Amino acid sequence: MDQKRMRKVWIASLVGSSIEWFDYFLYGTVAALVFNQLFFVTEDPSVGLILAYASFALSFFIRPFGGIIFSHVGDRIGRKKTLVVTLTLMGVATFGMGLLPTYQAIGIWAPILLITLRLVQGLGIGGEWGGALLLAVEYAPKEKRGLYGAIPQMGVTIGMVMGTVALSIMTLLPEGSFMTWGWRVPFILSALLVIFGLWIRKGIDETPSFKKVQETGDIPKLPLVDTLKYHWREVLIAIGAKVVETAPFYIFGTFVVSYATTELGFSRTTTLNTVMVATIITTILIPIMGSLSDRIGRKKVYVAGTVGMLLFAFPYFWMLQQQSVVLLVVATVIGLGIIWAPITAVLGTMFSEIFNAKVRYTGVTLGYQIGAALAGGTAPLVAASLMLKFNGSYVPVAIYIMFTAIISLVAIWAVKDRSQENLDEENKPLEMAKKKVKINKGLSEV
Repeated sequence: MDQKRMRKVWIASLVGSSIEWFDYFLYGTVAALVFNQLFFVTEDPSVGLILAYASFALSFFIRPFGGIIFSHVGDRIGRKKTLVVTLTLMGVATFGMGLLPTYQAIGIWAPILLITLRLVQGLGIGGEWGGALLLAVEYAPKEKRGLYGAIPQMGVTIGMVMGTVALSIMTLLPEGSFMTWGWRVPFILSALLVIFGLWIRKGIDETPSFKKVQETGDIPKLPLVDTLKYHWREVLIAIGAKVVETAPFYIFGTFVVSYATTELGFSRTTTLNTVMVATIITTILIPIMGSLSDRIGRKKVYVAGTVGMLLFAFPYFWMLQQQSVVLLVVATVIGLGIIWAPITAVLGTMFSEIFNAKVRYTGVTLGYQIGAALAGGTAPLVAASLMLKFNGSYVPVAIYIMFTAIISLVAIWAVKDRSQENLDEENKPLEMAKKKVKINKGLSEV
């Protein structure tokens, strides 16, 4: 594949993933700043805030359903067509949020419409990650799968940075202007990203792996049933492997903001800037770690990161406890910026290599979305609950991080290197076609 086409594949997989997380983090921040006042209007501001966060949490519950729906389409009809639909859904929902009338204008319909759009967004997000990953991995030359598979993972951190920067700029406006129209600008401008993403994706052909499945006519009628019947072990492995990638991420990137500001006395600006620095570092390291996995293997890179997470749990909290800005930066950069990078970099490629191409979209999506729902969305809640139960002690939270690492080490121990096996299966249609040509040629000579 020529360099120009390769760049297009990279951009196509990265843009969708970045938009997904941009929308995700944007909504989460605006929910606490704006939606509790303009959409979820109640006499008690605390109730409004809880309702706003509840609407945010909806995406965690709806994403697995979106994943099931679109992974079915992806394994039946194709990766490319599915990705166009998921990106369009996400884009329309996010753009629509920027145009919604407030509670003061249309009453109860304002929160109803906002929640509806959030559900639509969640459906699109659920099917997006698996498709973006497979677009990259299934186009990749065998020797560069790790690098290609790492690119969609960069979307998490890029989207996080974009969402933070966009809102930081808008909050420079006077309070009245921000609450009236300023908060809407990032939502509306996200349409430009979506249009760019659709333009890029429409210029790309279906992935080679899916084309080979089409050639054989061996497309499952119900990919979900086939996955759960024949590949349930791989799904469990993927769920387990996802745990150490998602739980510490939300502790290092989300829980730490409230913990450092309310318990340790750091300013919100200092803590957010620290997370931002760590996020930029991990964005740079992700493709480097993905490329490293092409040379030394996925498991080695993943295990190194997971063992690092296991060993760093207690030192991380000890550094925070010193109430030093320098140590806050060092702890966050090591945890989120350096140790987390190799884990997330190889996760997607590793998932894709343990599933057969026939059910790959469904398999990777189930593992990723169920793992995220079980360990990701609950991580800040678990951490806060442990702190409350044990009188502010960080020890149980550090043990929790270690526990997630152990779960994932057990899961990865069960992984067999099936990359060559699945590659051979995908190449069978090509080999059969060559044999047919030889047979036909022989018959014509006779």
